[in-house]
Amino acid sequence: MKVPFKYWILAVRPWAFPASTMPVVVSVSYVFYHQQSLMQIDWWYGLLALIGVMFLHAGGNLISDYYDYKYGIDQKDSFGGERLLVQEIFQPSTYLWYGLTLVAIASAIGFYLTYHTGINLLWIGLSGVLGALFYYTLKARALGDLLIFILYGPMVGLGTAYVLTSQLMWEVLLLNVPVAMLVVNILHANNTRDIQRDSQAHIKTQAMLLGIKGSKIQYVVLALGSYLMVILMNALGMIHPITLITLISVPMAIRNIKLMMKTTAETPEVIKDLDGMSAQLVMTFSMLFTILNVIAYYL
Repeated sequence: MKVPFKYWILAVRPWAFPASTMPVVVSVSYVFYHQQSLMQIDWWYGLLALIGVMFLHAGGNLISDYYDYKYGIDQKDSFGGERLLVQEIFQPSTYLWYGLTLVAIASAIGFYLTYHTGINLLWIGLSGVLGALFYYTLKARALGDLLIFILYGPMVGLGTAYVLTSQLMWEVLLLNVPVAMLVVNILHANNTRDIQRDSQAHIKTQAMLLGIKGSKIQYVVLALGSYLMVILMNALGMIHPITLITLISVPMAIRNIKLMMKTTAETPEVIKDLDGMSAQLVMTFSMLFTILNVIAYYL
């Protein structure tokens, strides 16, 4: 059976790409702000890094969805996602190979960048590939949030800065902590919504360990903590004071928090769209941060 093209696009969940691409964009803007000579920056490699991260994220999504289907986590009455395997639009083997192919393409881009920039990119990229391949295993052991925090923030940022400058700019790890905190909330909103279903599938997520009350607290801490990190980096003199304008996106965070606080164990459908709303906040926060870093270069 031929699968219509639109489903090949929907399968990779492009709405979630801000989780992986925004750390790249923020890091590029910081390098732009930090470098005195823009001629020393390899912008082409930065674009390739962005493309590679997107392929890696897409492949990881597919592989994760495959295992969610295989072990009965995704069912026809599940909330969120396209559930293309449950609806039998794709054959499971096709879905898995689709994911593995995208990860392979991302790896090829990574090897190309490693050859042209330096061996340090190898261990950074390898962490991303392993994360994409084995995310499901770690998620089932309540380590998914931690993995996403490390990869879709500090590690992506460190790799991006490296391909741009061929230098390990360690401060970029801290730079991307607020982005990573917001990115984790995408996953955390999803897992909080799915606590009951995940428990039936005999896996453990951080949301399950925390319970509804604890999950609400974590969401609030991560959402507001991201803005506190911007204030902290300003206090340390790491970024320009103009980046404090990023705080104008706080109302979006408050909107999401209010919705999260309404959910209960009996009404998980209340936050059925909160993962998408959390992704919107990642995009808004990161683009503001990016634009302000660029403006700061000229001040």
